[in-house]
Amino acid sequence: MFHGYRINKALSLLMLFTAVLLIVACSPAARVPVSQLDTPEHHVFTGMKLLDQEKYVDAQREFDLALQLDHKYSKAYTGIGLVKTYTADFKRAGDNIEKGAKYAKADDEILFSKVGNIRYFTQSKLEKKWLKICKDEFDDAVKIDPKYSAAYYFMGLAYKQGYEFNSAGQMFTKVLEIKTDYVGKADSEWNFIQKVQRAMPGSVTGKQIALVARITRADAAALFMEELKIDVLYKKRTPKTFDTSFKDPEKAAQTAKKVKLTANDIMDHPLKANIEGILEIGVRGLENNPQGNFQPAEVLNRAEYAMMLEDVLIKVTGDNALATKFIGSTSPFPDLRPDLPYFNSVMVVTSRGIMQATDMTSGEFAPLKPVAGVDALLIIRKVKDELNFN
Repeated sequence: MFHGYRINKALSLLMLFTAVLLIVACSPAARVPVSQLDTPEHHVFTGMKLLDQEKYVDAQREFDLALQLDHKYSKAYTGIGLVKTYTADFKRAGDNIEKGAKYAKADDEILFSKVGNIRYFTQSKLEKKWLKICKDEFDDAVKIDPKYSAAYYFMGLAYKQGYEFNSAGQMFTKVLEIKTDYVGKADSEWNFIQKVQRAMPGSVTGKQIALVARITRADAAALFMEELKIDVLYKKRTPKTFDTSFKDPEKAAQTAKKVKLTANDIMDHPLKANIEGILEIGVRGLENNPQGNFQPAEVLNRAEYAMMLEDVLIKVTGDNALATKFIGSTSPFPDLRPDLPYFNSVMVVTSRGIMQATDMTSGEFAPLKPVAGVDALLIIRKVKDELNFN
């Protein structure tokens, strides 16, 4: 009986030993370091710097080198996950982010993994409740280290992408208070959030456009319709006229049948309703071209935006003299000649403080520079203040 027990025990140990050998044999052989800086930690550090510089191929190489030295190095997997995240390969991004979480043991690895998750879900937005997931990851991170700047900074970016600007501002403020990492970036983001809050976008579309680096013609149409509420503004400020003369009933009925104004190239555009609203109202610079196209994706510059605003001011105030008020004047801007077709428009909006020079030192207006979404919103806020329309 005991003899059989000893044989079974020996067999069990032999099988266990064989399994261990197989696992070891199947594991990738670690690469031998070639220098003191050839370490997983250093490669991940370098990879993250390259990631921030948007050098994704180079960053991937560094993370791969880290894994060659340690195939279970958590931060390397998280790093690869971020490379895939920012190159929109979300399937492989998720796989690597999960591996990073799986192998994270030490606090610094867990923190790195948690922030990686925040960045992944902020960028991919694959989950309906992606912002809540980010918040949960953030809460876990600050329980481990209440002064972990990266958690506050990237949670701030998450709130920004979720249009929760007050919460975003609080996160960036915390980074500035901690004064360790991401201070410069947090300061820039905090200033941006302040601009958005001053602009006070009231619509979801307005909040979305606030984050746009360069607005398009479609964006401008949406801002005029949803933020300026130009249709309501025109109805309030345009005097009513009544025609009491006799009209032939048949001709009057035909005249009453208005053809809806639209454009050939906005059929499936998400802002189609706003574009058609602007076409119906009529704003100089936001008309269809001769071919009947609105060109919704065309980027607007500051001169074009000034011309649109001038047209709005003329129609709302009824002051047609604004259209020629500054013709023949001397230009106060070094980059704006008085003979340019948009000179008067720029002077109308700048003289009222609605728009201003982009560089206070040189005094340049930069008429051909694109208009950022947040700046477009701030300008509309000033138009509303000018017209006392809120």
